[in-house]
Amino acid sequence: MKIVFLLILFSLLLAAGFLLVYLWAARNGQFDDDYTPAIRILFDDPVVDPALPDTGPSLPKATLDPMPDNDNNE
Repeated sequence: MKIVFLLILFSLLLAAGFLLVYLWAARNGQFDDDYTPAIRILFDDPVVDPALPDTGPSLPKATLDPMPDNDNNE
């Protein structure tokens, strides 16, 4: 009969330990984002072709505009 009480005490201590670990994880934000990891596999990673040379930074949009707005005409 002593072993039954010992096993009940051990199971209650184990359950309390799991509860404390769960509460600690919930307070530290472990379960904040449960949607994004499930759909992350659906997004493609950007493909980088090592054979293409790096062209450097692109030009600003204003220099690519063939008809700039010049409101300074007087």
